[in-house]
Amino acid sequence: MKSLRKQLINWLFETSMVLYCRFKNKQPWGISSKEMLQMPKNTFGYRLGEFLSSHGFEPIPKVERHDAYHVLCGYGTAVEDEIALQYACFGNGKKTPYLWAVLFLGTLILPDYLPYYLKSYRFGKQAHSFHHFDFKKVLPLDFAEFQSALFPENLLKEMDSYRKQIVSPPLTHLQP
Repeated sequence: MKSLRKQLINWLFETSMVLYCRFKNKQPWGISSKEMLQMPKNTFGYRLGEFLSSHGFEPIPKVERHDAYHVLCGYGTAVEDEIALQYACFGNGKKTPYLWAVLFLGTLILPDYLPYYLKSYRFGKQAHSFHHFDFKKVLPLDFAEFQSALFPENLLKEMDSYRKQIVSPPLTHLQP
């Protein structure tokens, strides 16, 4: 039963992402994962390229920052991770209609992970503000330095340890 609910949420993500991208009023970055992998290995851009390539993805035009959140915060691509990532962004101060919809529907359809969602909310709340960054400009920064400037000591390790106990392997990723 949980698998069917995860598939429903995944379908909702994929369908809404296509619509969201169509009406999003932003310029795409115009950078492929291969181009990111040409950056120095210590950079945020390289780490983002590595994340995308390891999953067989390319940046989603106009919403590239979504995958940047995954890399910065350490969230995977399982459905419960996608919802938890939105909780982390909400805790960090991000408030968009799409985020509200994910929080509401994700929690309603897949309440089994509510403790994970709430821990992710607190994780985002404890971090320094990251939701507002223009991540295209952040690509050349040293990943470790950038990440450590945003997250208090041991917060990432604690969240990663918790996540490993909770998350199942991903069904798919949000690609239109």
